[in-house]
Amino acid sequence: MSVNFNTIDDFDIEDKTVLVRIDVNSPVDPSSGLILDDTRLKLHAHTIKELSKKGARVVILAHQSRPGKKDFTTLSQHAEALSDILNLRVKYVDSIFSESAKEAIRNLKSHEILLLENVRFFSEESLSRTPLEQSKTILVRELSPLIDYFVNDAFAAAHRSQASLVGFTVNTPSAAGRVMEKELTVIQDALDNVQHPCVFLLGGMKPDDSIDVMEHVLSNGTADSILTTGIVANIVLWAAGIDIGQVNRDFIASRGYEDMVAKSKELIERFGDKVKYPIDIAVDRDGERVDIDFEEIPNESIFDIGVKTINYYANEIRNAKTIFANGPAGVFEDPNFAMGTEDLINAIARSEGFSLIGGGHIAAATAGLGCEDQMSHVSSGGGACISMLAGKELAAVEALKKSKD
Repeated sequence: MSVNFNTIDDFDIEDKTVLVRIDVNSPVDPSSGLILDDTRLKLHAHTIKELSKKGARVVILAHQSRPGKKDFTTLSQHAEALSDILNLRVKYVDSIFSESAKEAIRNLKSHEILLLENVRFFSEESLSRTPLEQSKTILVRELSPLIDYFVNDAFAAAHRSQASLVGFTVNTPSAAGRVMEKELTVIQDALDNVQHPCVFLLGGMKPDDSIDVMEHVLSNGTADSILTTGIVANIVLWAAGIDIGQVNRDFIASRGYEDMVAKSKELIERFGDKVKYPIDIAVDRDGERVDIDFEEIPNESIFDIGVKTINYYANEIRNAKTIFANGPAGVFEDPNFAMGTEDLINAIARSEGFSLIGGGHIAAATAGLGCEDQMSHVSSGGGACISMLAGKELAAVEALKKSKD
């Protein structure tokens, strides 16, 4: 992949103030409020440490959750966790662009690190607008005069066109951080240099994204087969004329995904058996897992793919030279229905092909199984990764490219 955006290597940042946007949105224990997983903090620590070592005055912008959710909270413990990971003091200020925040930025010395408050406490951050419009927000207007460079390392949020992600690129020299640079390079290189047979394993609870990927990679010849799981599989089963039970049809409709059935039917007609669906599924009977063939699906909620499907899909994975996986196969949080997700992750881990795991739940499941090191790449961003797989532009990346021009 030819890099058409600036990286940290393109700027002399010694004694300069660098604003770096990271994505450390982390799962939080609802009872204690403590961070449960510091994976993203560890990822971004590499960029932060490099900026600090090179003599920059490092100012960090980040978010945690969104308004209305239980884990929408301050970043005070994120600062403590980052300090421990970096073995460097990370100062924290409980505001974003107040006078105290601006004074803290002005008082930074070279090599020092400051974390500002949760950027989503700023209401305009939730609005999606063009970079030019975002450059006129209070956030960007207040902080821009205090910084020399902007570094965007938040790949996991790169599909969003929010103020902290695109606004600074309009008037401030901007670059991709190391996480952003690696994600874009690895994923794009994988798509540009696909080895065949190429398999896409698509599941999870966001079928519109997955079906966009399906259409894109089948149309351009990237994929040789699509293995569907989760709600994606239920939609494809329905599209193929299989009775999935009224309860499952109602669930799909309640999520607003009924229109995906017609789109899936069209893809089946165009691409035939390249679009694969489960040959058996699993339901809950009195607290026990029961596997049932697809011709006999009862009017009961589907919680996982069945054992026959696991073996069928695992064989496809074994024969593949490239595997892209996004979304879990079922309700993997329930031990009775974790089998599909876990067995397919293990099959990918044992594969000799190139393997790319999308972010989100499947990345968490991969980490939980200790299989991360057996994958070619585990992405940090589910939404951004699947947008790339679907051939869509990432707003924050396009802003970085335009900034370089």
